[in-house]
Amino acid sequence: MNTHGSACLTAADGRPFSVSPATLKWEGNGLVRPECVLATAAGDLFAADWRGGVAHIRTDGSQTLYAGRLPGGRPLRPNGIALRRSGAFLLADLGVTQGGVFELGRDGSVRPFIEEVDGVELPPSNFVAEDRLGHIWVTVSTRLRPRTQAHRADVADGFIVLVDERGARIVADGLGYTNEAVVSPDADWLYVNETFGRRLVRFPIVAGGALGARETVAVFGKGTFPDGLAFDATGGVWVTSFVSNRVIRVGPDGAQQLVLEDADETHVEWCEQAFAAGEMGRAHMDACGGRFLKNISSLAFGGADLRTAYLGCLKGDSIAVFRSPVAGHPPVHWRYSK
Repeated sequence: MNTHGSACLTAADGRPFSVSPATLKWEGNGLVRPECVLATAAGDLFAADWRGGVAHIRTDGSQTLYAGRLPGGRPLRPNGIALRRSGAFLLADLGVTQGGVFELGRDGSVRPFIEEVDGVELPPSNFVAEDRLGHIWVTVSTRLRPRTQAHRADVADGFIVLVDERGARIVADGLGYTNEAVVSPDADWLYVNETFGRRLVRFPIVAGGALGARETVAVFGKGTFPDGLAFDATGGVWVTSFVSNRVIRVGPDGAQQLVLEDADETHVEWCEQAFAAGEMGRAHMDACGGRFLKNISSLAFGGADLRTAYLGCLKGDSIAVFRSPVAGHPPVHWRYSK
């Protein structure tokens, strides 16, 4: 992995910037599968929580759980979450057989936002994001059920849904396990992680919200299964990887810089062998492999200067925190104050 490209971040002593897992700080406690984390200018943190909604962590350390249930009593299993200007949340639901996106109010009310597209019920859904035009982007990793059948390099049936004034429609298909998808700061591109395709790609956004031809931004090697992504203010894309508990910054020139890693080589090799054999399953996902981190899955920049990085995770019960030498690009919800 290239750590000395032209866009390499450096520490105060001039060496390439990196974070030791032992120096991480922690926010929140008692969280259940905080896969996705969001931060705002007011200092609030919000994390997906499998107790049925979103955990709110305030600057004084106090916490509130906003939880609800789906029509019929099915529990919410939020994966990706998005904060709305109203203070409500959009949740990508990772149901066992069903998915969709639902709006959760802070009073526990739940209403469907999108449950089908092109006349077909949405499978378990991975991620949801709102852009500055108010358009909603939704990712579905795979049509296979259970989803672990798609933990293979030779499966590419993930897709992306756009919801705008024209309604909901599939705008990209055939992806290798679609994960987080975020519109670039210049609004010209949609960047997407293909987890088991092991690459970061982007699509040009053209007239009417259509997507142009896919371009590969970065291809990742052994131990890296890209999940979350976030932009910094200098044009870099920060990518998280479970299994190896890595944070990798992909610079504007495509150079990859390993910022953080908390991996157990034996665990990584076990997962790699299973992946190569097409046998990667639930047991590999449930094992963590790190001393401090538990399958990190997302990254959000926050703090007063946007230089504090917060890490969501699949198996932990709190949010890991470190300081970055560069600021993050403020997300769409950064100034939302409710």
